[in-house]
Amino acid sequence: MTIHPDMTVGEVVSQHYRTAEVFNRFEIDFCCGGKKTLSQVCEEKEMNWDALSGALSEALQHTERPSDNPDNWEPDFLAEYIVQTHHRYLREHLPLICQYAAKTAAVHGERHPELKVVQKQVELLAGDLLEHMEKEEKVLFPYIRMLCDARRQHTQVPAVPFQSAQAPISMMEHEHDYAGALLENLRELTNDFTPPADSCTTYKLTYAKLKELDEDLRWHVHLENNVLFPKTIRLEQILHQQN
Repeated sequence: MTIHPDMTVGEVVSQHYRTAEVFNRFEIDFCCGGKKTLSQVCEEKEMNWDALSGALSEALQHTERPSDNPDNWEPDFLAEYIVQTHHRYLREHLPLICQYAAKTAAVHGERHPELKVVQKQVELLAGDLLEHMEKEEKVLFPYIRMLCDARRQHTQVPAVPFQSAQAPISMMEHEHDYAGALLENLRELTNDFTPPADSCTTYKLTYAKLKELDEDLRWHVHLENNVLFPKTIRLEQILHQQN
C-alpha cells in the first residue's frame, strides 16, 4: 500500500492495523475521526506531511498475516468478534472503573476537585456504552447475520422495520461520537490519564484502567465505523441489486 494524502485515516488503519500505533502517537483520532483524509488531519493539526507519511510508511514495512486484518473478515464473523471481545471487555470492566472512579473522588476529591467531574463523566460513559451495546446486539448485528445468510443461501434480503442498514448505522455512529467526546473530556481532565505525584494505588489504578478503556474503545469503534459498517452497507446494496 502506498500512502497518499487523499486516503482517509480509517482506510489506512483498515488496510494495515499497525498504522493505528502511528495515529495514536500523533494524537490523530482513527475511530470517530476515521473519515477525515490524511491531508485534512495534517492541516488541522498543523502537522508536516512528510513526518506523518514517513511514520506510516515505516509501519507498513511490518508484514501482517491476512488473518490479522479484520478487513478480510466476513461481516457476521466481525460482528461476533466485536461482541465476544470488545463488548465482553466493557461489560466486565466498566463496573470496576466506575467503582474506582467513585472511590478515588471520595478520598482525593477535596485536593483534586477534577476527580468528581471524572467520576460523573465515567458514569455517563458507562451508561451510554451499555445501552449502545444492547442496541447493536438486538437490532443491527442480527440483521448483519441475516444479510450474510441471505448471500450464502441465495435468498431474499430479510424484511426489517428500518428501510436499510444505514438507519441503525447512522444512530450507532452518532453514539460513537458522543462516547468519543466523553473520552476526550476524560483525557483533558486527567492530563492523558497521568496521575499526580501524590496519588495512591487506587488513584493510579483508576487512571491506568481509564487509559486501557480509551485504547480498547478506539480500536472497537474503528472496527465498527471503518470496517464493519461499510462492509454491511456494501453487502446490502449487492443483495438488493441481485434480487
